[in-house]
Order: sequence, then structure tokens, then C-alpha cells
Amino acid sequence: MTRMPLPDIKNSIDRVIHAIEGRYTQGLSPASLTLAYLDWLTHTTHSPGKINEMLENMLRKASAFGLWAARASLDSEAPPFITPLPGDRRFRDVAWKRFPYNIMSQSFLLQEQWWHYATTGIPGVAKHHENVVSFAARQWLDLFSPTNYPATNPLVVEKAVQTGGQSLVKGLQNLLEDMQHNLLEEADPENQPFATGKNLAATPGKVVFRNRLIELIQYSPTTDKVAAEPVLITPAWIMKYYILDLSEHNSMVRYLVDKGHTVFMISWHNPDAHDRDMGMGDYLRRGVMDALKVINAVIPERKVHLVGYCLGGTLATIAAAAMARDNDDRLQSLTLFTAQTDFTEAGELMLFIDESQLSYMEDMMWDKGYLDTQQMAGAFTLLRSYDLIWSRMVSEYLLGESPRMNDLMAWNADSTRMPYRMHSEYLRRLFLNNDLASGRFRVGDRPISLRDIRVPVFCVATQTDHVAPWRSVYKVHDLMNTEVTFILTSGGHNAGIVSEPGHPRRHYQLGVQTAEDKHIPADDWVMRHESREGSWWEPWADWLSKHSTTQVTPPAIGNSDAGYPAIAPAPGTYVFER
Repeated sequence: MTRMPLPDIKNSIDRVIHAIEGRYTQGLSPASLTLAYLDWLTHTTHSPGKINEMLENMLRKASAFGLWAARASLDSEAPPFITPLPGDRRFRDVAWKRFPYNIMSQSFLLQEQWWHYATTGIPGVAKHHENVVSFAARQWLDLFSPTNYPATNPLVVEKAVQTGGQSLVKGLQNLLEDMQHNLLEEADPENQPFATGKNLAATPGKVVFRNRLIELIQYSPTTDKVAAEPVLITPAWIMKYYILDLSEHNSMVRYLVDKGHTVFMISWHNPDAHDRDMGMGDYLRRGVMDALKVINAVIPERKVHLVGYCLGGTLATIAAAAMARDNDDRLQSLTLFTAQTDFTEAGELMLFIDESQLSYMEDMMWDKGYLDTQQMAGAFTLLRSYDLIWSRMVSEYLLGESPRMNDLMAWNADSTRMPYRMHSEYLRRLFLNNDLASGRFRVGDRPISLRDIRVPVFCVATQTDHVAPWRSVYKVHDLMNTEVTFILTSGGHNAGIVSEPGHPRRHYQLGVQTAEDKHIPADDWVMRHESREGSWWEPWADWLSKHSTTQVTPPAIGNSDAGYPAIAPAPGTYVFER
């Protein structure tokens, strides 16, 4: 009789413990944080010269600050002792220039400056550990910012006086309502101003294909003639696809359709425990490649403009490289939005990427078979703690303001899960090991190389991107042996992409590099290319037209004879999965 193998009790116990811990640590590995702290502490205590320098810096700055504070208490026009960093919006209001709030804000900024000095530049500390400790120090200091407390925030005091205290009462009500929703795990109210399929993701079209992983949407034409080559958009699976089909005025899909393009969109299935073993290979094969197969049946004998956003762009790049390796010439061009191909400088997200952290996260996912939305949101919330935690707390709980909602915020709240295997694979193979840029990433039984890609590439990066920093995105120039049109646009990871014509205060820089051109460092590139006012969508639309062959009559929606009939109206069913 064959004996069933016994379960791995030791590993199971460890995973259960880590999964329970992770619910209270926002998915952060205590071991990873402890190692970083001990590395910093050990090297600091063994650097008496650095300690002496830190103490000298503290005493010198404290003495100078005392003299400044005495002057600033009598003169509100006194120049600041410390100028906040360009992106720091906390103390911009004129109220912070008045005594005693000017002293409070400048004292806080002085502490921030000193702790940055104390946590960086310690000889011997690993760069990753230094970044983690410095980041943790900033997060801890943010808790004590004078903006976060009623008595030390002049805007809160002024509004409380103006409203007779009603702003604080309203703030308390907002706090209690949020606590109730969180404790009871209640969904957002149904009477929100934005609804998917009504005023979000509302561009007309049909679902022409569905498998376990994707629905493929083909959008209805609005012009008498269209470009012969269709457009396939591969969005990131970390969020719903309709960031590219938001409201009518800022929908990229509608813009492309109105410009005379046949547009297909992948809408990803929101995975559950049954999908735990779906990996990167499944997302490539059952996602991009199945979509291309359908498009080739709906519009035969036409190449495809492949477009990818964020991780969807990385996946599109992998698909393009694998197709080039296998002499598959079905692509007309490749467009990438804020998509990284080299992950050596992947921004502050790398703070959460090391062996300890990934093992901890894998144990958390093992518990359910997927990474849920709350676990995933933890890291992004910490990276943007001012925007996502503190400013919201001040606005809603201290100033008593009602939450403001727009279409981008509604989309951002509609998050998705990620399967255990796929999330583990892409974090390890892309972020931790950088296999794609190093030529080690395998598709099937062989590695791929981005240098095999020969189709023209259009690459978009955004100036204030915290997920895919533009200098990291820029590395595409070093990895591809083809013509690359690179655009650096204003805005962040999401808002910089949703940048429709007519959007105020938008500008971009554009440059073209051929395969024969010599390398230009990223910062030199910025200096060489002038800034242009307007939306980058317009030069991209011109680029797509330039790289299309001719104009033809719009194709039918789907192809029943080939086995791909229209099976549901857009936006389909997967977009509604919770």
C-alpha cells in the first residue's frame, strides 16, 4: 500500500505565523526591518567620528535655530531657517509663517533634516538597509508633524473658530463612520457619483473572447475609415483596466477610436484562491498571446500595435521579445506606458524587495492563495503616506471636509488581487533578480533578449512617478536595438498617463533615438530636449498613424465564423469582479 506523504508541518506552522503577523504589519517583514536597523546601529556605534560629527551638527544647528526663532517670533517675514523640499506641501499656506506656527514647522523640518543626516552616509551600511532605515525614520517622524494635530495646525484652529467648532464635530463624525465601515468591512456606499459601465468604462464595444484569465473587448468604430493595423492594450493586472477608459472626456480608448483606430483591450480576471498556481507564463500565454490570436482571426493578415501599461507594459515587452526570438512578425509596433524593463533602480518600491521580505510575503499569500487588496495597498500607502494617510486625516477628521471623489479616485479604489505564484514569480524574477534586463528571463524553455526586438518603440515616462521612476524607464534605450521614441511627461504614474488634450498644466519632452545613435545619459537627455505644452497623446496618435500602413473600412465586431462572436457588451463581466 502506498503511503500518502506527510504534510510539511514545520513550514506550515511558520507560514501560518507569518500570515497572521502580516495582517498587522501591512505585509512588512519584521526580520527585514530588524536586519536593516541592526546594520545601521552596529556600524553607527562603531563609527565614533561619525557620531561626533552628528553631535556637532546637532549643537551647531540648534544654536543657529535658537537665534532664528528669537527673530522669527517678532518678524513673521523672516526668511525660513529651512526651505522645504520641492514636493513638500505641508507648510505652504501663509498661516504657517505666523508665530508660533512658524517655529513649530521649522523645528519639525530641522528634526527631519538631522535624522536624514543621521541615517545616511554611515560607512559600511548596505545601501538597501540605509534606504530602509531612512525611510522608516521619515515614516516615524511624519506621525509627529504639527500638521496632524488640532492645536498645532493653524488651518484647523482657524476653521474651528470660524465654524464655532462644527468643523471638529463633523470631523469626528467622519472618523466614526470610517471606523464603522472598517470594523464591519462594509463596502463603499452604492450612491457614489461614478459607476463602472455608466460614466466609467463606458466606451461602446463588445467582449469577443473570454477565458479563465481575460476578457477581450473590441470597441465600436466612430469613423468611416480606420488604420489598417489594430491596437491591443495590455493594462496592468494590479488594477482594473479602465484607467484608460475613464470618463468620456479623458478616456484614452475613446480618443483612439475617434482618431480612427480599431482598439482591443484586455480586461483581467480578478483572481481568487482557485487561481493560486497561475504564473507569469499563464499571463503571457492566456493573456497577450491569446488576445493576439483572436485579433488575428477577427482582422486577418494585419499586424498589431501592441500597447502596455505599467506591469502590462513589462508583459508586452516580454511578449515582443519572445515573438522576435521565435521569428513571429505579427507586431507592427510596441508602446510602453511607465513600464520598466530594468529593475535595478525601481524607486522606493525596492524598499520592500529583498529575500526576507519576499519570503514573508509568499507566506502571507500562501494562506489565501493570492495577495489581497489590503495587503497590496500597504506598501503603496506607506510610499505616499502624506497623500494617502496624513493629508486625508487632516482634511476629513480635523477640518471636517467631506471626502472628494473624482473618476481617477473611483478607479483607484477598485483594486484587484494577484495570484500567489504569479506575484511571487514577477517579484523574484523581475525586481529581485532583474532577469529580464540580464537576459536570463525564460519564456518556454529558452531565455529571451530585448535586443531581438526590431519593431519601433514608443515609451512614456512621468516626472513624479513613485512606482516606475522615469530614469528607470529610460533604461529601455540601453536594452533595445531599435528606434525608440521617448516621452517624459508631467504628472505621476497614473495622472501623467491620463493626460488628455486640453488638460491644464500639462507638458512633455520628446526625443527619438535610432539603433545607430550613441548613448545619452538620462539627465543629459532632459537638458537637450525642450519642454512642449500640451498632451503627449497627440504626438503618440501621430506616431501611430505614421507607423500604420493605410486606411481601411472598419472591421466587424468579432468573427463568428472563426469562433469569436460578440458575447457581451463592454465593459464585460470581469471588471465587476470583487
